Amino acid sequence: MFLADLAVLVLAGFVGFAVISKVPNTLHTPLMSGTNAIHGIVLLGGVLVLGSGVDSPLSKVLLLVAIVFGTINVVGGFLVTDRMLGMFKRRPDAARKDADR
Repeated sequence: MFLADLAVLVLAGFVGFAVISKVPNTLHTPLMSGTNAIHGIVLLGGVLVLGSGVDSPLSKVLLLVAIVFGTINVVGGFLVTDRMLGMFKRRPDAARKDADR
């Protein structure tokens, strides 16, 4: 069973790499925004598993590390997405110049 799970993990890594490497540069930020939403669900799952009463101290430490890294990923993704969306806003000076025309 472990070998089959490991094979699925390795194959998923190869497929993920192949898919992401084919994405054009203009779509990387929107794609990252979507994956951060998915990672938020994974983060919620980690919190639920941690709260369900995991007995092993190693499992608790690994869950805590995963939750911390997941939180960093989600917050960073939202910051990058906000910055990207800010690039499309008009500057106040440009809006006034358009109104004067």
